[in-house]
This record gives sequence, structure tokens and C-alpha cells, in this order.
Amino acid sequence: MATKSGSTKSASSKPAEMPEDVSEHVGWFDRFATGSSHFVSRAWFFAFCVALVVIWAPSILLIHSISTWQLIINTLTTIITFLLVALLQNTQERSDRATQDKLNAISAALAKMATAQGLKKDADELRAAVGLEDRESSDGK
Repeated sequence: MATKSGSTKSASSKPAEMPEDVSEHVGWFDRFATGSSHFVSRAWFFAFCVALVVIWAPSILLIHSISTWQLIINTLTTIITFLLVALLQNTQERSDRATQDKLNAISAALAKMATAQGLKKDADELRAAVGLEDRESSDGK
């Protein structure tokens, strides 16, 4: 079944062609990833990150061990980065898929219009463009 989250598969595992082919259902992880993306994209989250570094920097006076002091910030930033990359990649992938599905729907509709107007060559090129992202190699071959 299709989802608004970009995982656009109909009941027959066929990509969505039109907006009505897309289901309203969005899974819990996709909703969580979207919420996280909105959360971390705000200016105050950046301010929080800056504050974290500002608080960490003088903590050397309390910790006295440079290795431990560096380990604390390295561990914290690595964990946060690791989790955010996974969440933000999910959001980006769904956004890219939704954009591509919209472009495919526009190409399919334009191909129907071109066929109706007797522009067979143009219609064939537009139909060939639908789903091209699944057939195109990243190395350009």
C-alpha cells in the first residue's frame, strides 16, 4: 500500500501514479523522524548545541583530565550525530521520493495530453521519463 511518506506502493507493488494512489497512513518511525527533523531544524536547537559546548568548555576545571574532558564531548557529539543522521536521512529520502512521484505524475499526465494532441514522439519521451530514477545508474551509464 502507498504512503504519504514517500514509500509509494499500491496494492500491486506498483509505484503511485496519481495523488489518489497515495495512502494517508504514515508509520510511527516516519512520524518520529519528521518530528525530529522539525525539532532540530529550529534556531533554538542550534542555540542549545552552542550552549552545550559553552558549558562543556570550562568543565575542564572540574574534570582535570584532558582525556576525560575530550572523551565527554566526543562521545556526546558522536551519539547525537549518529542518531540525527539516521533520522534526517529517513526524512530526506521520503521527501525525495514524494517529489519524484509528483514529477512522474506530471510526466504521465503530460504524456496523455501529448497523445491526445497527436504528439506521439513527445508522449513516448514523457512516458520513458516516468520511473527513470529507478533505472538510472549513479555512474551515468
